[in-house]
Amino acid sequence: MAPPASSAPAGRGGTATTARTSSLLLAQTGDVPTEHLGAQFVCAAALVLPGGDEHVERGVLRGVLDRNPRGTNGFGYDPVFAPEASNGRTLAEYDAAEKNAISHRGRAMRAIAPRLLPLLTP
Repeated sequence: MAPPASSAPAGRGGTATTARTSSLLLAQTGDVPTEHLGAQFVCAAALVLPGGDEHVERGVLRGVLDRNPRGTNGFGYDPVFAPEASNGRTLAEYDAAEKNAISHRGRAMRAIAPRLLPLLTP
């Protein structure tokens, strides 16, 4: 899955790459005690209907920062983010199916789908 077009977490002064993004984050949190390296990805999915009804659902993936980047299946912070109950694996070590099953984006979209699906049926 590619990052959204507006994703540029380390983009100041140049192009953000996964290695640069992760390195910058680890440098900025270098003096933070390990027990305080909790992190989360958050996605909000919004549906606004012509009649004015609004629905917003959040998807959250909680975990911790891992000081040892690992994995090649991801972008951005994936190599340094270990989801809760991951047995220490980073998101970049998950395959696409595993990642999609737990992702913050997937959770938000699955939460809003029941409101969206009736609109798609004739």
